[in-house]
Amino acid sequence: MKRISQALLLCSALYPPAAHATPTPHADGPFYRHDLLALHKNLVEIPSLSGTEEDAALFLQEYLGKQNYSIELQPIPAGLNTGSNTRCNVLAWPTAKKPSTADFKLLITSHIDVVPPYIPYKTTPSGPITPDTLISGRGSVDAKASLAAQLIALSTLLSSESISPSDVMLLFVVGEETSGLGMKEFSRRSRSSSKVSLFGSSSDEKQYRFASAIFGEPTENKLACGHKGITNGIVRSRGKAGHSGYPQLGKSANEVLIRSLHTILNTDLGSSERYGNTTVNIGVLEGGVAANVIPKSASARLAVRVASGSQKEGHKDVIAKIEHILKETDGDALSSEWFGGYGPVKCRCEVDGFETMVASYGTDVPNLEGGHTSYLYGPGSILVAHGDDEGLRVRDLEEAVEGYRKLILHVLGEGEEEEEEEEEGDL
Repeated sequence: MKRISQALLLCSALYPPAAHATPTPHADGPFYRHDLLALHKNLVEIPSLSGTEEDAALFLQEYLGKQNYSIELQPIPAGLNTGSNTRCNVLAWPTAKKPSTADFKLLITSHIDVVPPYIPYKTTPSGPITPDTLISGRGSVDAKASLAAQLIALSTLLSSESISPSDVMLLFVVGEETSGLGMKEFSRRSRSSSKVSLFGSSSDEKQYRFASAIFGEPTENKLACGHKGITNGIVRSRGKAGHSGYPQLGKSANEVLIRSLHTILNTDLGSSERYGNTTVNIGVLEGGVAANVIPKSASARLAVRVASGSQKEGHKDVIAKIEHILKETDGDALSSEWFGGYGPVKCRCEVDGFETMVASYGTDVPNLEGGHTSYLYGPGSILVAHGDDEGLRVRDLEEAVEGYRKLILHVLGEGEEEEEEEEEGDL
């Protein structure tokens, strides 16, 4: 209980206001432009690298509290690179009092963590904001643009009484960019019959259920029909050390590893009409100790984007194919270790007024268990999301607000009348 109290105390202080004023927008923008840009700027100016998201959660607690939301901060255990930092998922409802029900028509969700390094907020060119103004900074696209647009879109619909506040729940999670721990832990707790948290004490958290969920990620304001799956692994090679002048007396672990990787890269590991080809990225190579020593050991870290099979089994099929290649190349010298994963993830994308796309990156969509319908949408391009030039135009943010408004109305207005699940492989 002491650990829970300490975590909740750390997650309940108020985050101070941003030190810099929001640039003045032109009067020709939508009525919500100032609020949208101010919220987006505040979010981007808060460093929230994965594992250090606490300040972003506290800012949202204060911001949503001023909007008369009821809020719950859900402490999440330490994960990769978190150290002793306490971090929290943010759960919120657009009602002054937390609803007694655990069933909602719609969950609106995104993540508050970003990848390193921190890049300060900036607008280009300087001066009054126009639709063409470029907003840059870490998280300006992935995914604080989605988060800001989601909140403003929901606010406008609530203000106009176009939707019922009791139909909606908000969830902003930590750790999406690393292990997905925030969403996984929310899902585990909300579906656990024992309701025991990882902090070692019984919890009063409810078993939440949703008819639909809208996930905010950079899709260039197109509605994603789904995204590739992923699995990560390490291929290891064992050799025999010796003098490089006498290669016949040793066995090069590097050579064996390179031959296996060449075969992996040139083998069809699975493809589909919707998701394209399964791809392999050799992210890290290690092997040997010196140029004149036959390497005794070597390894390669792989990230495999899975394009075929089911969400539950697709990655297992790819792993089996890679392990067969290792056995055929040199079963005695090669081995592999794999760290979970999933196959291709389907999302609903047949909504009037939206262009569609298929993403090759991973999201929290498969980390939220349940029988809900998933939608994936948001402003900005993934092609700049993790780069030094991460940024988007003001018009992209404003278009996303209108897109989220349309999507929320579609889900809440037609949720029970949606067409049957589309056939696998159809766009």
